[in-house]
Amino acid sequence: MRKLLNTIFVTTNDAYLALDGENILIKVENEIKGRVPLHNIESVVTTGYLGASPALMRKCAEKNINLTFLTTTGKFGSRLSGPVTGNISLRKKQYRISDNESKSLEIARHFIIGKLYNQRWMLERVAREQTLRIDVEQFKMISQELKETIGKIQEVNDLDTLRGLEGQAANRYFLLFDQMILQQKESFGFYGRTRRPPLDNVNAMLSLAYTLLAQECSSALEIVGLDPYSGFMHQDRPGRPSLSLDLMEELRGIFADRFVLTMINKRIVTAKDFIKKENGAVILTDEGRKKFFFNWQEKKQEQIQHPFLGEKIQWGLVPYAQALLLSRFLREDLDGYPPFLWK
Repeated sequence: MRKLLNTIFVTTNDAYLALDGENILIKVENEIKGRVPLHNIESVVTTGYLGASPALMRKCAEKNINLTFLTTTGKFGSRLSGPVTGNISLRKKQYRISDNESKSLEIARHFIIGKLYNQRWMLERVAREQTLRIDVEQFKMISQELKETIGKIQEVNDLDTLRGLEGQAANRYFLLFDQMILQQKESFGFYGRTRRPPLDNVNAMLSLAYTLLAQECSSALEIVGLDPYSGFMHQDRPGRPSLSLDLMEELRGIFADRFVLTMINKRIVTAKDFIKKENGAVILTDEGRKKFFFNWQEKKQEQIQHPFLGEKIQWGLVPYAQALLLSRFLREDLDGYPPFLWK
């Protein structure tokens, strides 16, 4: 199993990445701030707006090291990767299913069932552990609604209905998100999702977490031979990794949302780690991004028991495990795609 954990994060906005032999140089105003060997690196993620040298980009492509550029708000900018590899027969099967709504629906419904199942687990756990700090009855009510929605999803006959049910469930789930923020309420109030741009501290962190998770899923899909841009639920759109967005649905709550809540509730980030720009966008400071990326990597190292495989793996390998299971289903080695159902 190929490790998906060795990611280098460059958080300084005015950093320039260059190549020196078999090393990445991190320069700020022509001063070398860091040197990282290329061996064992799987990917590089940078928020620097100065970019990278052509020599480094060529070397990364040769070594199949993904080089991803994010904006300061955490929005995906672009990604450089090496030559496309993978089983052409598998990709052809993927494209045929993607063009067939009924077959796409059979896979897409499992992504959303996994998502709602995991969100219910989160709500149920908070309701058990924080009885004096939340509206327990509201949590139980919305958890029951998500359970009923899972039942409806198993009966839907078209993708538009599935998308509608998923959107309704997301609105109900996020209605409780503010209550799951137990510390620093004065600086981390949540009043709904804002994306382009994020308008508060919580949304700034959620957007960055979702961007990173999408990149993890894209890398995992490419490794098993699938095309991240041809999805089953998310419609194809130039430049959008639709299958990556499909695959990450079941991991949004259980990984990304829980990570953001932990960062806030454990006071790993505070109000001083954010700044507000003239257009209203809220972004993490350089120091805030360092904390975010460091703890993201730490989270990926945690060992868990995969609920379907029954094996202990690291959280960072869950996207790869799910991509592998999806590819096995498309090859007809499995009767159905098993979503990640956290227990």
